[in-house]
Amino acid sequence: MWRYRWHYLFILPMVVLFVAFTAWPMVASWVYSVFRWSGYGPMNDFVGLANYREAFSDPLFWNAFRNTSVFALFAIFVQLPLALLIAMVLNNSALKGRNIYRVLLFLPVVTTTAVVGVVFAILLDPSGGPLNELLLSREFLDRPINFLGSESLALPTVLVIDMWKGIGVTIIYWLAALQTIPTELYEAARIDGAGRRQMFLRITVPLLVPLGVVILLLTFVTSLNAFDIVKVMTDGGPNGATDIIQTYIFRYAFDPEGTPRFGFASAVGILFGVAVMLLSP
Repeated sequence: MWRYRWHYLFILPMVVLFVAFTAWPMVASWVYSVFRWSGYGPMNDFVGLANYREAFSDPLFWNAFRNTSVFALFAIFVQLPLALLIAMVLNNSALKGRNIYRVLLFLPVVTTTAVVGVVFAILLDPSGGPLNELLLSREFLDRPINFLGSESLALPTVLVIDMWKGIGVTIIYWLAALQTIPTELYEAARIDGAGRRQMFLRITVPLLVPLGVVILLLTFVTSLNAFDIVKVMTDGGPNGATDIIQTYIFRYAFDPEGTPRFGFASAVGILFGVAVMLLSP
């Protein structure tokens, strides 16, 4: 260790930051979760597992858990295959201007989520929003649609916008995976008379499976981080229709209208973290 002391010195800042902002908060959350604590002052009110029992008995917690699961399922069964389809089109060397299309599809990824949420909230506004005005002017509607204020439409609307915002990353993953497949395999299959469907099923799919599992896991984990777009666009409303675990935790941890319940919020965060670990392969 003395021989490589300078190496340890150079990684010391990273270790300090990791302990301060990742390791310690994780450990501290377990401690906070067994106290009735507002986040201020000493922790004197030990309640054991009472916070966990309260979370399990709260229907709002299960509603938020269900909505979070919907985000994950939508990402897996809609975003993932759609991104693969787009990636296969962009991977075609015969497509002119494919680099431009890649940039346009990836542009929303690097756009600030808060800006995306505010812009779409304005576009979808039932009172003079451009989308409603366009549909009304073309006589597709007889009255405006409240996309974000309807309990039946709010969640699908946020799901689609969240997918538009993040699908570029999944497309890049699939493009990287597709480019690991040797083109000679397709050329040999084409010479043998194989069609596009056969080449996809017999060459593309089997060779994509190993990397596809990784992409599936990355997409699943990313889909659980929809706090920013939900917070900006609906804040979990209307009536909890778009409430997810992160907005549920935020509401209890930093409640501006009452006394924050940091201990309860920590317990919910731990329950959610354990659930994610169990669901992730």
